Amino acid sequence: MAIELGTPAADGLTGAVDALREWQHDGAPMQLHPGDLGWFWRYGAEATAAAVRTWSRDGRILAVGLLDEPDLLRMTIAPDALQDEELARRLVEDLTEPARGVLVPGKVYVEAPKGVLLQDLLAEAGWDTDDPWTPLRRDLAEPVEDPGVRVEVIGPDRAHVRAAVQRASFSGSTFTVERWHAMAAGPPYADARCLVAYDDRDDAVAAVTVWSAGAGRPGLIEPMGVHSDHRGHGYGKAITVAAAAALRELGSSSVLVCTPSSNVGAVATYRSAGFQALPEVRDRRRDA
Repeated sequence: MAIELGTPAADGLTGAVDALREWQHDGAPMQLHPGDLGWFWRYGAEATAAAVRTWSRDGRILAVGLLDEPDLLRMTIAPDALQDEELARRLVEDLTEPARGVLVPGKVYVEAPKGVLLQDLLAEAGWDTDDPWTPLRRDLAEPVEDPGVRVEVIGPDRAHVRAAVQRASFSGSTFTVERWHAMAAGPPYADARCLVAYDDRDDAVAAVTVWSAGAGRPGLIEPMGVHSDHRGHGYGKAITVAAAAALRELGSSSVLVCTPSSNVGAVATYRSAGFQALPEVRDRRRDA
């Protein structure tokens, strides 16, 4: 059977989410996680569906991509198809030709796992590498230490607190209560938690969303932020430790996060919370 490129309908996203869950395992290279779709779901199911691409053979999904931006595709491939030549060559064709409806013309970026055949074929086709990112991982086999601050699990009635900390943590953030509710309505959020940390004056100082892929599989932090008025006091470490504890309670085997290597403060924060840095990864870039 030939490889088929598809864009699911809003009510057909479950297949892509389920495939991503199944593909997560400890020891795998950093890859697209169901939590990445879950975080994008803040824009609603229709927008998420429009941003997802799947590549299938004989009805089985072999690769899933998420257009985080029109010029950035984040994707991963089924573990038994990492070296599938037919799939890799089809992916290169679809990623290179704007008429295929995956990436826009001009400068574009593709995030794919290290060591897959697709990486080699993109290099052969003239795609360069972009700036490095640092994946970090913490094993969750052992109990997680106390974060040292009060941490609240956010439900619908406290979504305004989570949204406010997000906007105060990231310049230009458009996260709102409405977007929290849209995200929470998505299937990936059934295995997710939003946490907010408070200081000794009961001010909300940091927030995180964590995503489980199921028991015995790696969980994901996406995103974590510290309120701009409360930086430099260890709240990033505290909320990251709380995130690890929450994922352990959800049955995750480990917790993953990825940040630009140039963001040395973020890398240091995750290291201070017991994460180990993995080898750097780079997106593939095709210049205009």
